[in-house]
Amino acid sequence: MTTPSQPVLSGDLVGRHALVCGASAGIGRAAALALASRGAAVTVLARRQGRLDDLVSELIRAGASAARTMVADLDVRAGLPDRLRSLIADHGPVHILINNTGGPPGGALLDATTDELSVAFGRHVLAAHLLAQVCVPGMVSAGYGRIVNVVSVSVYEPLVGLGVSNTIRGAMASWAKSLSKELPPGVTVNNVLPGFTDTERLSSLAESRAQSGGTTADAVRSAWLSQVPESRLARPEETAAAVAFLCSPAAAYIRGVSLPVDGGLLRGI
Repeated sequence: MTTPSQPVLSGDLVGRHALVCGASAGIGRAAALALASRGAAVTVLARRQGRLDDLVSELIRAGASAARTMVADLDVRAGLPDRLRSLIADHGPVHILINNTGGPPGGALLDATTDELSVAFGRHVLAAHLLAQVCVPGMVSAGYGRIVNVVSVSVYEPLVGLGVSNTIRGAMASWAKSLSKELPPGVTVNNVLPGFTDTERLSSLAESRAQSGGTTADAVRSAWLSQVPESRLARPEETAAAVAFLCSPAAAYIRGVSLPVDGGLLRGI
């Protein structure tokens, strides 16, 4: 039996092309910059062209070998695979795929409509599936591929008041674990599970929770932080650092895992 060659334990992503979804803000934006700092060529995908244009110059300053934009709405998936194939034809295979997009609105699961569940499933699981189907052949040919899904700690512990999100996050993690058993050597898929992170979405959730509970957003945030041993919100850059590590050659032997970046929020071992 032939012994596999030892992977190079380095964060160097020079010569790799990364596609980062949901890159206009929050964790997606931070992940794009983290990958750029390691020398990757980065394509950033989101709905807002203006924000993406502003990000491109930052990516180059951060160290990206190239930076470009792809405007797309993951709720509107018709034509998405063809557009991605065109990107690959013009700029080469995508070696790194970061699946990241806005979470569903809060609320009790029993109050959710089937349409709300369908929209969330499409935005997360179906969009990730379509993108992976287009990107994986190029990863296989290159002998190097990383798929990292930005999900949520609710994969392990459902969060109160986020019924639809909890349901879809679990489906996303199961999709990734199933895929991890099918991908060939050199191509991995993993999940990063953010806890309470200082993003626009968390601020929106705090305001919504405050209105429904007759309290203030500051009180909601304080209640959240009382569950976190680190006693603070995560910075998007901290989650992005975990994403970048999983994309690196140093993470070659890690596949099918769900890595919490939560300040100790999860109670399980």
